[in-house]
Amino acid sequence: MSNENGSAPQWFVDALAAPVETGKYTVSGATISYRAWGEAGTPGVVLVHGGMAHSHWWDHIGPQLAAGRRVVALDMSGHGDSDHREQYSLEYWADEVLGAAEHGGISGPPVLVGHSMGGIVSFVTSALHGDRLAGVVILDSPIRDITPEELEMRAKTVANSGPPKVYPSVDAAVARFRLVPPQEQAEPYVFDHIARTSLKEVDGGWSWKFDNLRMGREARRSLEVLHQGCPLTYYRCEHGIIREPLLSQIREQLGPDAAMVELPAAGHHPMFDQPLALVTAIRTVLAGWGR
Repeated sequence: MSNENGSAPQWFVDALAAPVETGKYTVSGATISYRAWGEAGTPGVVLVHGGMAHSHWWDHIGPQLAAGRRVVALDMSGHGDSDHREQYSLEYWADEVLGAAEHGGISGPPVLVGHSMGGIVSFVTSALHGDRLAGVVILDSPIRDITPEELEMRAKTVANSGPPKVYPSVDAAVARFRLVPPQEQAEPYVFDHIARTSLKEVDGGWSWKFDNLRMGREARRSLEVLHQGCPLTYYRCEHGIIREPLLSQIREQLGPDAAMVELPAAGHHPMFDQPLALVTAIRTVLAGWGR
């Protein structure tokens, strides 16, 4: 499989060629889209993307977690192929995550794997609905603070009072694709695939899928008083966004029962620069909890 930046390795080609199912369900009036790998009716995992991202960010990760389990990646409202809302909240997104497990074919309580803003959503879901989860894995999420993606989205909301920018071609749009926050290291084949799946065809060309007019939580709620209601593993990326004293605050909030591990050499978006290490990290947690 080739792309604009070179050839992808065989493991990536195989992951993208893995059988995938798609579906939709409705939460509080919004239609939510999802992608799923593995056998329906088995225990499973819900993959929760970050801000301005979407389910395709997991295309090369999800299939590698699907041996003996169901893996579902959703587009939260305002992202990907799901509906936009007049306003967004952590509670809406938490309900959408639980809906992904219910409608996506997972048997029993799921494990959530959340990245950045998706980590905040997963943490809130564990605090509000911990009895409905088997566990939560959080990837480089500030939990108690606003994420870089949310800051960017709020800046876009203020700056954009008109329709989203339209690009004349997919290639022109891909050339403008950027990670938030910027990340020097990223596998080119991953970058290219995710950039291209971030677009939708509109009148006059191509535009990004996320809701750049209203995206972001309208009002921040205090997360300091929340505590997870299920097993939790927290991965801090070595070159990510979590620095002291925030790391110490998160460690104190999660308590001694939460495993906190550093993912070496990884930037804030580990599915871009350390995808196989990320797969190994998630598999390790799932194997331990499976016992």
